[in-house]
Amino acid sequence: MFVDEVVIKARAGDGGNGCASFRREKFIPFGGPNGGDGGLGGDVVLVGSHDVNNLIDYKFKPHWEAGRGENGRSKDQNGHGGRTALLPVPLGTVVTNEATGEVVGEVTENGQRLVLCKGGTGGWGNLHFKTSTNRAPRRANPGLPGEHGVFRLVLKSIADVGLVGYPNAGKSSLTNHITNARPKMAAYPFTTLQPQVGVIEFPERYERITLADVPGLIEGAHENRGLGHRFLRHIERCALLLLIIDMAGVDGRDPRDDYAHLLQELKLYDPGLLKKPRLVAANKMDLPEAAAHLRAFRRRHKVDVLEISCTAGTGLTELRLELLQRVRHGGKPAAKRPAVRKRPAAPARAKPTKTRPAKAKPAARKKPAKRP
Repeated sequence: MFVDEVVIKARAGDGGNGCASFRREKFIPFGGPNGGDGGLGGDVVLVGSHDVNNLIDYKFKPHWEAGRGENGRSKDQNGHGGRTALLPVPLGTVVTNEATGEVVGEVTENGQRLVLCKGGTGGWGNLHFKTSTNRAPRRANPGLPGEHGVFRLVLKSIADVGLVGYPNAGKSSLTNHITNARPKMAAYPFTTLQPQVGVIEFPERYERITLADVPGLIEGAHENRGLGHRFLRHIERCALLLLIIDMAGVDGRDPRDDYAHLLQELKLYDPGLLKKPRLVAANKMDLPEAAAHLRAFRRRHKVDVLEISCTAGTGLTELRLELLQRVRHGGKPAAKRPAVRKRPAAPARAKPTKTRPAKAKPAARKKPAKRP
């Protein structure tokens, strides 16, 4: 079960009361006051955790209270502080005060802490009220009450790429092929009933990006048709929108109209979504009628299109690399380096042969005539 919006009631702990006591020991007639202070009340704190992916823990337990501070004791002993209530929430949780409608804060990093309700301070013991004229004060302050309130927690997934498309267009199949997530796949629409966030790994580059798959969007979603706009909050923070289109028109729809309707629904939800960079994945290109539909689509819509087929597994590697490049370059395709033109090889020149002059042979020496 996936829960992305809950209302909780939080109450911080009250501060402990101060103590009014006096030092009484043998041979010390004027011990004076020695009452300790009360302990601090515990806070209610939200803690960001990447080990949590939804808010289901707070749907069935909406009431959360921190511990009360301990009362002060004699012998200058201060009370122990109250237990802090730590509430782990997924990254991307936005907190709103239900009474005022004010946004309290947002948890975006692992380990980040957001204090919802501050605990009350402990009361002073009578040691603080001792003066030169009042050496035996019998006054001690009570602890202050902790804060309390009603808060709405809304989860907005933090992903690099948002996957949007019509039902049965192949979103779940694509998520299964290129990420580590395993959403349900079936041959009927609306198999995805809750957002899925998967991780696309690039081990050879030591990089990774995340992809958010939201349930199918249909025409009239702003009128709560289908699953409505409820899950579009999960793509508000994406750096890139990936619109997957059934280019074969298996369900009898025109791919050109599908793309126009998707943009219209995004505009009706939040016009700022149209300013985000987007890329179109033309799915089911292994079917024969997809090629003609793709040519008509490109004539009508001037947008970058990548041809893929989740069934045949073609184009998925190129799509993964393109998503990585666009996320790293702010939604723009990576600039291609101009090809280096090779100069034509110069014709080989014949090397001049160096002829060495022939060495003159030394004249043969005549043998001296023999004497008779």
